[in-house]
Amino acid sequence: MRLYNLTFCAVLVAGQLRPALAAQSPEQMLAVLKNIDDRQASYGDYRSNFYMQQKERDKVDTVFEGTLYRRSADQKLMILYTKPKTEAGKGYLRVDMNLWFYDPSVGKWERRTERERIGGTNARRSDFDQSRLALEYDPVDRGEEKLGAYDTIHLELRGKNGVDVAFPVIQLWVDKTNFNVLKRQEFALSGKLMRTSYYPKWQKLFSESKKADVWYPQEIRFFDEIEKQNSTLILIRSVDLKSLDANLFTKAWLESKSR
Repeated sequence: MRLYNLTFCAVLVAGQLRPALAAQSPEQMLAVLKNIDDRQASYGDYRSNFYMQQKERDKVDTVFEGTLYRRSADQKLMILYTKPKTEAGKGYLRVDMNLWFYDPSVGKWERRTERERIGGTNARRSDFDQSRLALEYDPVDRGEEKLGAYDTIHLELRGKNGVDVAFPVIQLWVDKTNFNVLKRQEFALSGKLMRTSYYPKWQKLFSESKKADVWYPQEIRFFDEIEKQNSTLILIRSVDLKSLDANLFTKAWLESKSR
């Protein structure tokens, strides 16, 4: 882990809280969530190459590389592993809000839930997908807080009725100056803390379809709060917003990549 990111995470963990200045109205809180969603939305196609490293207690680190494909128009998503050789060709496909996993070694598709650990890591489907916080959660104001050098808006998010989400309750700290997410804490319905995430580095890219910048987290660090020594690092190495082939988001296309 680079010194910058060690410092960033330490600052957010140790940051002193500042009392709330003024309560936000429901409309203001919803506007914050919509702003977060809109900044990350491309309103078109999206492709990125990623690196993912999983650390587990008493185990050798596991490293994956792959490609992520997204289409905003119909909310389709595909994750295709390219490395290591033992994982190449495996992938996830979401169509009609159903998440499927394909393993070429058995030639079989299996339906998975939103709680699925992608590649057995601490990452979930929602970590790769377009942000839809305003559609999936109802916000509760927790005031403005100081996390180290950052002035943040702290919101508690509760999953909407009938919406399948990986975590029903989220504590979210948002940079007040630019609406980038800095920290997330995700809880089970029982109130048990399951995962803490940090977003130390954001990048932007101009989208022709959106006619505005698209922001994406260039680095995400997930810390398992149940198995304390387990963590996952995701690095987004490149992003391309050009249109994708119309037939890409199909089971047949993913299967063809493992032949």
